[in-house]
Amino acid sequence: MSEKESSSQPPNKIPSNDYTPPIAMVVHAHPDDQEFSTAGTLARWSRDGCQVISVIITSGESGSNLSDKDERYKPELAKLREAEQLSANAALGITETIFLHYPDGTLQPNLDLRRDLTRLIRKYKPVVVITGDPTVRFFGDEYMNHPDHRIAADVCCDAVFPSSGTRLIFPELLAEGYEPHDVSYVYMHGSEKNNLYIDISNTLESKIKALQQHKSQISESDAKQILTDWANETGKLSGMKYAECYHVMLLK
Repeated sequence: MSEKESSSQPPNKIPSNDYTPPIAMVVHAHPDDQEFSTAGTLARWSRDGCQVISVIITSGESGSNLSDKDERYKPELAKLREAEQLSANAALGITETIFLHYPDGTLQPNLDLRRDLTRLIRKYKPVVVITGDPTVRFFGDEYMNHPDHRIAADVCCDAVFPSSGTRLIFPELLAEGYEPHDVSYVYMHGSEKNNLYIDISNTLESKIKALQQHKSQISESDAKQILTDWANETGKLSGMKYAECYHVMLLK
């Protein structure tokens, strides 16, 4: 294997920092979730020729606590947050964005969602799927993981295995023309069992720019400070200046 691992053939091991998959799908619950977590990796892979498909399960229409807003504001906010996500993805070099329009804040781990994600995996045939770690409920002493985050990650993992690769699960997808597909790797961020660190020193600025597009959620200065601090803290664990980390599952 050369210094930069081949992207045409997945290595039969946990990939290295240098690996770039030919196709990757990233699945999250809300607009801005991927910018906080995986955007440095996505920018790097996009730059290196990976086709990245960004799947956003809800449109983030509940993401406001403004006292002058009520239920009638949700359609407007959904439209705004989708536009912000498209701008963020453009900053990362991502050209394929899919919104599934499930309800924000009350996401459920149902078969409809698993079927929809299975359909997308079979359609796009990613080598890598990125999502959160569904087993993590608490981060330190200060943050409780949002239930939508946990459900999105949990159902995504179920769609990867066994649903996307098993012919007779969701046979209606066969009638739609979607044959089974086996994903090679699942990259889970936010895990307590990380086995891969990815250097984002050259793409941190793209990650910051992407998060700064979510103006309804965060200020530009806060976005820069938070992401720089997090990337620096993660980098210290791996001998890199700035990094993102994952628990990678090798599936084939």
